[in-house]
Amino acid sequence: MPYSIDPSPPCVLVVDDHVPSRMTAVALLAVDGYHVEQADCGHAALSRIAQCPPDLIVLDVMMPGLDGYEVCRRLKRNDATRLIPIIFVTALEDREARLKGIEAGGDDFITKPFDALELSARARSLIHQKRLNEDLDHAEKVLFSIARTIESRDPNTGDHCERLVTLAQEFGQYLKLPPQHIRNLAWAGYLHDIGKVGIPDDILLKAGPFTPAERAIMEQHVLIGESICQPLRTLGGVVPIIRHHHERWDGSGYPDGLTGDAIPRLAQVFQLIDIFDALTHARPYKPAFSIEESLAILAQEVERGWRDPALVRQFAHFLKQRTAPSPPTSASFVNRRR
Repeated sequence: MPYSIDPSPPCVLVVDDHVPSRMTAVALLAVDGYHVEQADCGHAALSRIAQCPPDLIVLDVMMPGLDGYEVCRRLKRNDATRLIPIIFVTALEDREARLKGIEAGGDDFITKPFDALELSARARSLIHQKRLNEDLDHAEKVLFSIARTIESRDPNTGDHCERLVTLAQEFGQYLKLPPQHIRNLAWAGYLHDIGKVGIPDDILLKAGPFTPAERAIMEQHVLIGESICQPLRTLGGVVPIIRHHHERWDGSGYPDGLTGDAIPRLAQVFQLIDIFDALTHARPYKPAFSIEESLAILAQEVERGWRDPALVRQFAHFLKQRTAPSPPTSASFVNRRR
C-alpha cells in the first residue's frame, strides 16, 4: 500500500513550564527542520492542539495544575488526537514515573538534560510511525465507506449495519467480552458483508430463491470480504468474523464447513445478531417477525444442529433483559404519551 507524502515540515509542540528546558528542546528540534511551537502549561497545550493538532508532542511530566499524565490521557481518549505520539520529558528516572506514563498512553520517554541525538532519533521515528498509522486509519475509513455504499445498494436492508453495531456492543457487554472483542464485533457490523461489492446486482437484489449456481456466487462474498480486509492488521480480529459468520454448528455452513467450537467464537456471537436483525425486519421475501417468533426460529435452528444451544440460550436471556419494561415513572408516562 503506498504511503502518503506530506511535503510540509512536521510540527512539534513542546509543552514545559520550565522556560530554559522548553527553549532547549525547541532549539534542538528546530535545528532538525521541524516547525516547533510552545506551550507553558497543560491547559494551553490542549487549547493549541484543539486548534491545530501537531505531528508530535514533547510533554513535560511535572507541571502545575494539569500535569503531563492528565494531558496525555485526555488526548489519547479523543479520536481526533489519539494518533499524535507523545514523548514524556522528565528529570525523574524512577520506574514508577515511567509506569504512570505508559498507563496514561505515552509513546516514549526522554530525560533531562536532553541528549540532542537521542531527541532527534526518537522524534523522527515517532513522526514516521504516526504517518504510517494515519495511512492505515484512512484505509479503514475507506473500507467503512465502501461498506455503507454496499448497504445502500439494497434499499430493503435500511439501517441494518447501524442496528448490528448497537446490538453487537450491547450483547458483547452482556457476555462480558473484552473491549477489543466488542470493538471487533461492532466493526463487523459494518464490514461483514463488504465482499458483496463483488456480487452482481441481479443476484444480490434477487427477491426469489437462488439457483444452485447463483447461491455459489453469493457465498463467495465472505471470501471476497476477507481478501479486502486482510491486509489491514488493525482488522485482524474482524477478518475471522467476516469469513465465518455463515458457518453452522453441525458443519453445514460455508465457506469451510467448520463444526462446533472450531467456528471462531466471535463469528458465532455475530451471526446470532445478524440473523436476529434479519428476522425482526421485513424483507421482500418475508415479513418482520416479533422477538418471540424470531427466538422460536432460532430454537428451531438449534434443533436442526445449526447453532450452539448454550449461546442461543444466552442470547435469548439477553433479549429478554433488553426488552423488559423499565419501572414506571412520571417521565416514562410522558414519553409514552408522546
